[in-house]
Amino acid sequence: MNLRNLFCYTIPVLLIYTACTKKNYIQKSSYQFKSITGIPDYSNLDYWAAHPWKWDPSDSVPASLKKETKKDTSTDAFFIYPTSLVDNKDERWNAPIDDSEINIKTDYSSILYQASVFNENSRVFSPRYRQAHLKAFYTNDKKKSAEAFDTAYADIKEAFQYYLKNWNNHRPIIIVSHSQGTVHAVRLLKEFFDGKQLQNLLVCAYIIGMPVQENSFTKIPSCKDSLSTGCIISWRTFKKGYTDTAYVSKETFKTIVTNPLIWKTDSAYAPGNLNTGGVLKNFNKVKKEVVDAQIHQNILWSSKPKFFGNVFLKQKNYHIGDINLFYNNIRQNIRTRIYIFNIK
Repeated sequence: MNLRNLFCYTIPVLLIYTACTKKNYIQKSSYQFKSITGIPDYSNLDYWAAHPWKWDPSDSVPASLKKETKKDTSTDAFFIYPTSLVDNKDERWNAPIDDSEINIKTDYSSILYQASVFNENSRVFSPRYRQAHLKAFYTNDKKKSAEAFDTAYADIKEAFQYYLKNWNNHRPIIIVSHSQGTVHAVRLLKEFFDGKQLQNLLVCAYIIGMPVQENSFTKIPSCKDSLSTGCIISWRTFKKGYTDTAYVSKETFKTIVTNPLIWKTDSAYAPGNLNTGGVLKNFNKVKKEVVDAQIHQNILWSSKPKFFGNVFLKQKNYHIGDINLFYNNIRQNIRTRIYIFNIK
């Protein structure tokens, strides 16, 4: 099975509404540094794509949301970003931790457009890690693939342990991930939260962009509504009518699918007027009613995103927009779940 089309940076037309360049920002994030050992040192803030002790793109707030943003960072969000090592000509199986091209690509795509969703009510932590190359998802070399993902997860685990020891101080936690990040987030949740004491600190987990089987966890349920806490939220976004027989229809398992406009797991249709704002190419502009949403079997269907030039958008896989198409709905939902968690 060729999974290439699942991943954001292989969909050039979708980059129309998610690309961003560093020239819009005055302060420079620490994407450019040199690692002597090639192994992350999480005591050094250079090894964090997002961290509350420094400025980084996750601190950004769209201009149209600034007036209504009321900072109350009583919770921590641990964000595991998606794949940005995607060049077919690149023979590496894992990204070097100090590859400035990969780091800046990460910072001004997923850290800006995804991790920033959580900055109103959470301190955002996102470790740099030796991410697996995109090819690890579809190669026939299963040994190399497993090694690449294990290397990546080892960094995530090390970063999370360092975070717990040095910065958590029994604060509530939200686990957030997209795409490759979700592969690692599932492992992290199983190892540290599922049936463990740390589960008591889990506000919820937004693990998005990859199929998450309903039986992935023994003690952590899926979230059934907008008020549930200690649970899993997940979806994968495709254009309404998508039924790719080479992919979704061949899944023999049931996945967790949440509708981010109504926060339900049934097939009820959520019209576009419930979408309080997506963030497209212009990060500072929040576009309301950009898509509608409805769960169809194992995936989330949405309408074609509304933006100038969408006539050129031919793809039906909206993977790259899984989070930013529902940017403000997620932002508002975080507020609700943290409130409920704190009064329980």
